[in-house]
Amino acid sequence: MPTLTLPDGNREVTPEEFLAVIRHSFSHLMAQAVSRVFPENKILFAIGPTIDKGFYYDFDIDRQLTPEDFPKIEAEMASIISENIPIVRIEKSKADARAFLEGQGATYKIELLDEVPDGEVISFYEQGDFTDWCRGPHVPNTGALKAFPVKLLSCASAYWRGDEKRKQLQRIYATAFLTSKEMEDHLLMLSEQDKHDHKAIGKALNLFSFHQEAPGIPFFHGDGTIIYNTVVNYIRGLLDQRDYEEVRTPTMMSSGLWHQSGHYDNFKERMYFTSVDDKEFAIKPMSCPGGILVYKSQFYSYKDLPVRVAEWGYVHRHELSGVLNGLLRVRAFTQDDAHIYCTPDQLMTEIFDLIDQVNEIYSTFGFLNYRVEVSTKPDKAIGTQEMWDNAEDALKKALDAKGIPYKINPGDGAFYGPKIDFHLEDARGRSWQCGTIQVDFNMPMRFGMEYIDRDGNKQCPVMIHRAILGSVERFIGQILERTAGNMATWLMPKQVRILPVGDKFNEYAKKVNKALREAGVRSSIDMSDNRLGNKIRLSQATKAPYVLVVGNKEEANETVAVRKRDGTDVGQVPLNEFVRKIREEISSRALESVF
Repeated sequence: MPTLTLPDGNREVTPEEFLAVIRHSFSHLMAQAVSRVFPENKILFAIGPTIDKGFYYDFDIDRQLTPEDFPKIEAEMASIISENIPIVRIEKSKADARAFLEGQGATYKIELLDEVPDGEVISFYEQGDFTDWCRGPHVPNTGALKAFPVKLLSCASAYWRGDEKRKQLQRIYATAFLTSKEMEDHLLMLSEQDKHDHKAIGKALNLFSFHQEAPGIPFFHGDGTIIYNTVVNYIRGLLDQRDYEEVRTPTMMSSGLWHQSGHYDNFKERMYFTSVDDKEFAIKPMSCPGGILVYKSQFYSYKDLPVRVAEWGYVHRHELSGVLNGLLRVRAFTQDDAHIYCTPDQLMTEIFDLIDQVNEIYSTFGFLNYRVEVSTKPDKAIGTQEMWDNAEDALKKALDAKGIPYKINPGDGAFYGPKIDFHLEDARGRSWQCGTIQVDFNMPMRFGMEYIDRDGNKQCPVMIHRAILGSVERFIGQILERTAGNMATWLMPKQVRILPVGDKFNEYAKKVNKALREAGVRSSIDMSDNRLGNKIRLSQATKAPYVLVVGNKEEANETVAVRKRDGTDVGQVPLNEFVRKIREEISSRALESVF
């Protein structure tokens, strides 16, 4: 195992430690190369840490960095390596470090230096014309990096210290490995992940877009809206079977309501406000207070409970621009929201049913593996500790009874109650909360909600907040990531593409299209002048599950030549049989082809 000069002297290091040293040394090398490639530009250096699978460096530079700059930067990095420049550790007092950084004009590092306790030794690493404040350790000279593959990957924007009110910096992501094989494997993995990137898929299939006129809020196009409505209509059907009523509440309501609910004191920083007739209003970040007003407009006895109320709540929440991520994190989205008002005795039965709903819905979309957490009382919370204990206990008991493993996520509950969170992973392994089940003893009391019990006394119901998709937008993003856009036929906006081999077969293609359309299949015809091979390639780009080629033989025999999305040639199938089978595939919401 190699040895390196560490702050505590030479010692053997683990492969993980050694790789971290290599990557951090490359981070400094990349920053030095940027300063050499763009000497005419003013550059302030921020931070350049190692991260999982690589490293990055943040620059404040008066030009736009792009991937087109990478070859020049990488070439300069190779040049610096060939110079075999010694890397020297220099220790300074805090006062001397400040004087040195002020001489560099290193405003970002001076801010960090102010947070270092007095008396602590500050270390710098110098390599020729580049010196950076750093704890280290580093390799002894730039030539030591020659043996290791390095690759610049992408550019991104990043607010200084993650604060959107601070300067927006430019970040270059990169990675390095100990062997070329590890690098090749990593780049191949990234390539596969890119194929599953829902943002790229959305653009390629013309599903949605984002515009500066509404930052962080998706615009769904025609085909994207088909997917959206298909998902919503499926959930609506399940809710109808389970005796939910659907309501709609206003998007904008007075601030007084949000004071009463507790959102104003505990969620204000993520809300949008406006003024009407000199009165403050809020754009709703959640649907629960409006749903409570609907409940209170009626009279209920214990015989009426549980009351299950659903709402496709279009909500707005302020998210930092640095965390926005396609459909997975947006500033406005639709929740498949529902609120259940029940007696304490009915609570466990309702939680059991909601867990069953999650299992049914997620499996329908092919999400067979997901992570479950119980999120407990946060620092900002309303209600008594007894209420929180009772609510958390109910959620844990329900999961235990169902035999579902879960982890505790301390302090991440909603301010009004604990919750079960259901997490899905995107193509890069990042976890996103989708579904949630929340038990709330607090809001019903704050709003004076009531029902009449068996003895004629007024009682306060228990309120369950639940969303299974969570955000329709985020859930669609997860579907696209899981399938790489090759969604099940029932979800695809373009299900069948009909390709006549020549103009004289257009009429038969229209007949096939009519039969499919009447059967509820989303089909279309390519009657362009393209050759058949080009038509097939263009159809594959739409990811339509089925391509039907029709020519002389098919017209004569009332058949279609079926090709599947993956290129499989099914062969000749009678038209009426194809219509019957694809209807079955769509109506059953099958995840796999029936052909």
